[in-house]
Amino acid sequence: MPDSDTSARRRHLIPFAALSASYFAHIGFFNPYLPLWLKDMGLGIFAISLLTSIQAATRLFAPYAWGALSDHTGERVKLLRLGASVALLASLGLWFNLGLWWLAAVLLLMFTHTSAMMPMSESAMAHLVSSGGAFDARRYGRVRLWGSMGFLLTVLLAGFWFEQFGMAHFPAWTVLTLLAVVISAWRLPDLKEEVHGHARKVAVWPVLKQRAVQWLFASIFFHVLSHMGIYVFFSLYLDSLGYSKTMIGLLWAVSVLVEIGWFFTQSRWLPLMSLTGWLVLCGAVTALRMGLTATSATVLPVLLLAQMLHALTFAAHHSVCTALLSHHFPGRLRGRGQALYTVAGYGFPGVLGGLAGGALSAKYGLAAVFIATCATGLIATVCAFRVWRLQHPASSSHG
Repeated sequence: MPDSDTSARRRHLIPFAALSASYFAHIGFFNPYLPLWLKDMGLGIFAISLLTSIQAATRLFAPYAWGALSDHTGERVKLLRLGASVALLASLGLWFNLGLWWLAAVLLLMFTHTSAMMPMSESAMAHLVSSGGAFDARRYGRVRLWGSMGFLLTVLLAGFWFEQFGMAHFPAWTVLTLLAVVISAWRLPDLKEEVHGHARKVAVWPVLKQRAVQWLFASIFFHVLSHMGIYVFFSLYLDSLGYSKTMIGLLWAVSVLVEIGWFFTQSRWLPLMSLTGWLVLCGAVTALRMGLTATSATVLPVLLLAQMLHALTFAAHHSVCTALLSHHFPGRLRGRGQALYTVAGYGFPGVLGGLAGGALSAKYGLAAVFIATCATGLIATVCAFRVWRLQHPASSSHG
């Protein structure tokens, strides 16, 4: 019976790999090239930062609302299908150029439904790859790498396409990639986690009162805030330095290639240190990456090195956070734990990073954004060290 249960879990993971691939294929072209499309439409840097911040703004409320609903109903798959379908319909509005507020409304509706998809998918997948309460990093990495491969495919193809044909086809790319997400969501196994009467009353506040959890979310906040320089301003920064759209796509692709390598081999590396030790290392490498990007972006070998550090600053950090959250938010808390990760990591930092970065770059230039994110990377490292100390009090006292 255990063997058949394991086999069934593996079969169920295949559709989740397809969803991860299609979702990140959508993200792979949309996030890097949205700022360039908005620039092509004649919008200024502050308007661009405002519109790109809408995605982060929806992550302040949508993931937790959807995550709580999925925890209480157990219907994560049905909610994923609903979110994907509404996002696809909303994306049709990008075809109509009816002004800034129309575009803002379309993006708001889209992001409200897509921003919650990965937390729900991650929580459902974490349930499938966990056995006896233990998080299986190897199986998780093998599924998650398909998302990285989807991102890699579209970031390269879109860079080449937009270089050759211009940015006018951006809405068509959006519709087609979201259609792939919808198809993948509807091919997921119609699983429902059982919800017992007492499970509905499980509260999240006792977990959030733990000091280790508070410092963990603080480290996540500053760590991802550092990456907002990459997510929002990297393509614009490279464009201002004279890099072609094809080269911009290739530089994004380098980071995704090392990300795939990490997810494929992470079960070999993660046991070398504690999860909280990895958290500290990822923060320190983030500060280094942003410093290199700020000071040496015109030196291609150095910029390539900075992009290769993505294996640690994103991939390792993401897996470590998923495992830590699975530990702190088990069972019926899983959906809300993943949603809080999105809120703390991609909601508040996204809004703050997008708007502050827009104001900073307008006054001091785009390189200033990466100087600021180098500083937030250092703060993230300090917060991660606090998590490590709480997990290893004996080591810190003897140190």
